Order: sequence, then structure tokens, then C-alpha cells
Amino acid sequence: MTQNNQDAQPVGRYARIIMDYWFRRTFGDESRKRLLQLFLEELIPERKILELTYVNKEHLNPHIRKKGIRIDVECTDQDGHRFIVEMQVAEQRSFYDRAVYYSTFGVQQQIKAGKKSDDYFFPTVYFIGLMDFSLHENSDEVKFRYLLKRDCSDEVMTDHLQYIFLELPNCKNALTPKATVLENFCYALHNMENMQNQPPQLKEEIFRLLFESAKISTFTPEEKAKYESDMTTERDIRNYISFAEEKGEKRGREEGLKEGLEAGKKEGIKEGAINAKIEIARNMLAKGIDLGTISSCTGLSIDEIEKLK
Repeated sequence: MTQNNQDAQPVGRYARIIMDYWFRRTFGDESRKRLLQLFLEELIPERKILELTYVNKEHLNPHIRKKGIRIDVECTDQDGHRFIVEMQVAEQRSFYDRAVYYSTFGVQQQIKAGKKSDDYFFPTVYFIGLMDFSLHENSDEVKFRYLLKRDCSDEVMTDHLQYIFLELPNCKNALTPKATVLENFCYALHNMENMQNQPPQLKEEIFRLLFESAKISTFTPEEKAKYESDMTTERDIRNYISFAEEKGEKRGREEGLKEGLEAGKKEGIKEGAINAKIEIARNMLAKGIDLGTISSCTGLSIDEIEKLK
């Protein structure tokens, strides 16, 4: 057996659909609209969604020298309420700020041309962020919902702009009798590529549709080739980051003191991780990978990646 065959990792039964292209394929395709509808109804139970219409995911930036943005999945319901759905794989502590920025484009799209200049009413815009990392460490909550409220009060300024975040790794109650559909949904997304069969606890329609969309055997030959290529790229990224962390730990140990260990570890990890992300981004740019995918994988902003050109 050759070295390449030894290193190759077998492709599982289901795809890692939280990756950029595959997330859009799963939730942004007309043929899978029912899956998105069920997901949104679980997230926002007070809304009855009878119809969904996908809208243009490309938004021009009003600032001439700034790049436009591309949303993973964007749609409206029968009442004009808008849903912006974004998947973030790499940890990015500025994800909340990015959510606010992206939601402003949804607000502008809701205010129709021809309205009176003083008519600023718009249907509710929901920003929905799925995160394959946790900002609330040691928490078993998966859903975090935010409104604009008065400080130290429950008085809502407006409910026409709402933010909902799912932290996928927090699904500690998944597959237990007390698990909610959302907790099980987060578990499925977080672990999909490691499963060989759909767990018997996941019986609802939303899971049947989810696992059907992720089944690699149903991919076209072109999709299978792309998926294998994407997985190879992601493994390379993980290896780069893992090496950077090990390098930081080694630097700390060489200090010989506890203080030196902690300081060196933090400094080394931070410096190594940043350098690794920059190098990864450069390699991905050289391969012609789109900026959105690079940003999602590395956590670097579009502007930071643009500068690497």
C-alpha cells in the first residue's frame, strides 16, 4: 500500500454539510425548501411559515471601496419577514458584530422603493447564526436569542430586528429523553460526517430530510469530487492550526516556569495561529477559492483576505 493510500481517510456515509458550499446546497436549494421551513419554525415557534421565497444573496456595499457581502441563505416568508441564515465553522469572536452588519442589509432590502421618505416600517428581519464553536463555554444551552431592549429593563425598542444564534457543540442533552428538536438538530449538524446511520431517536421529518440531503451516495460525480477536495482542504487547515497550538505549548514549556508556560503558550498559540491562518488564506487564494469560503474556514475578514492579494 502506498503512503498516499495509508494517509487517505475514508469518506463516511454522510457529508460534513456545515462547510460553506454544502450548507448552501442543503438549506438554500429550492428542492430542499421544506427542510429550511421546518428549521425556521423550530427556531421561531411563534411564527407560522406557510411559504418561503429565496431572495438574492448578493448585497452591494453602499461604500464604493468596500466589497459587497454574500449571505449563505436568505429568504422571506408569506408576510415579507426576512431570514438571513449564516453558518460559521471557524471560531470568530467578532461574529456578533458581523451579524449586526449583515442584518442592516436585510433592513435596507425591506424598505421598498416608492415609500414616503418618513415611512421606515419594515417586516421583521431575523439574523440566524449557526456556530460550530461555543462562546458560552461549559453551557448546555444551544439557542441564544437577542432583541433590542432598554438597558436594565424588559422594554423592547423594536422587535423588527432579531438575532438568534445556535452553538452546535453545546448539544450535551442530544439523543436523551429530555432533548429538544433543536438540541438534536445541532447534534446532527455537528456530528453528521461521523455517523453511519441516522440515530433512531431522530424520527421527525426535519431529520429525515436533513440526512437525505447529506447522503453522499446521492451526490452527482461532480459533487463527490468537489466534496473530497473540500474535505482535503479542511483537513489541511486543521493540521496547520493544530501545529500552531503545539508550537505555542512547546515555547511555553521551554521557559521552565509556570508563568513562562502560560505566557509562552498564550503568545505562541496566538502568534502561531494567526500566521497559520494567513498562510492558509494565501494558499486558498492561490487555488482560486472564493473569499467567502476562505473567511469561513480561517475566521479572517474579507478585508483582511483582500489585503493578502
